[in-house]
Amino acid sequence: MHKFIKFGLIVIAVMGCSFLFGQTPQFPIVKAYGGIYEIPDATERPDPTLTYKIMVDLSTAAEDNKQISKWVDNVARLMNLHGLAGVPKAALKVKVVVHGGAIFSLLNNAQYQERFQTDNPNLKVYEALLEAGADIMVCGQSLIARKMVTKDLWPGVRVAHSALTTITTYVPQGYMLLKF
Repeated sequence: MHKFIKFGLIVIAVMGCSFLFGQTPQFPIVKAYGGIYEIPDATERPDPTLTYKIMVDLSTAAEDNKQISKWVDNVARLMNLHGLAGVPKAALKVKVVVHGGAIFSLLNNAQYQERFQTDNPNLKVYEALLEAGADIMVCGQSLIARKMVTKDLWPGVRVAHSALTTITTYVPQGYMLLKF
């Protein structure tokens, strides 16, 4: 009898996992990037009646420069997770300040090819983020420290005085700080 119960529990577990793993990624706000999945059993979800003000401090370099940085893609995931929970795009205020090792993800394609001998896979993600309403900024201090100039960068990025002052400007305005 115990073998039948054990077998039944295994079948139920496999069916539940196949439901979750069998899902296709969804992209409710940032199209084609930051794919996320519905979690039917989730009891903790974003409140779709709130406005979310989020400041992303993006400083972690990509692990593989031939692949989309998981940290850049994570910004898209953040936005899509809120969207899947019913938060309207207009209620999602996302600002991203890029500095440190992550700055190279913002190189225009010619500069990226020169540095890494491959096309910049992050540019399409940044374009999708911009289209979804994210405000992408780069730390001006990081540019100088790495001997880079604005023309080296993807044209959709705005130059900030610094990441530090950008963060200290927006956090007192009610932006939640997330570090990637």
